Amino acid sequence: MPAHATTTPVTAFMLVKTTPEWLAMSVEERVHAFTTEVVPVVEARTSGVRSRFYDTEFYSARVTDVWVWEADDHHAYQLLVDALRETPFWDRYFEVVDLLVGTENGYARTYGVDAVTSIAT
Repeated sequence: MPAHATTTPVTAFMLVKTTPEWLAMSVEERVHAFTTEVVPVVEARTSGVRSRFYDTEFYSARVTDVWVWEADDHHAYQLLVDALRETPFWDRYFEVVDLLVGTENGYARTYGVDAVTSIAT
C-alpha cells in the first residue's frame, strides 16, 4: 500500500469521577459553572470536536460519568485536552480517571477490509 497523508477521526472515552466540590453544588450551580467556566473555553480553543455525556454512577463505583469525545483528528483532540486542563473541570470538579483513545475501525482502514466488527441489528 502506498503511504499517503490522511486525516483519521479520533474517539476518546474520558472516564471521570465527580469530586466533593462538584457534589456540594446545587444542580443550578453545576449547570452555571459548566456553562460559564468550561464550555466557553472549549468553544474558544477548539474546532472539530463533538461530545456526548453518559451517567454511570449507578453502575460503577470507579467512575461516575463517561464523556465521549469525537475529534476530526489528533490535533483537534490535543487542543481539546489542553483546553479542558485550563478549566476547573480537570481535577477540581472531576477527577479524570482514565482516557481511552482510539480510531473507529482502524484495522479496517489499515488493511483495506470491511469493518466486520461494527454490527447493527
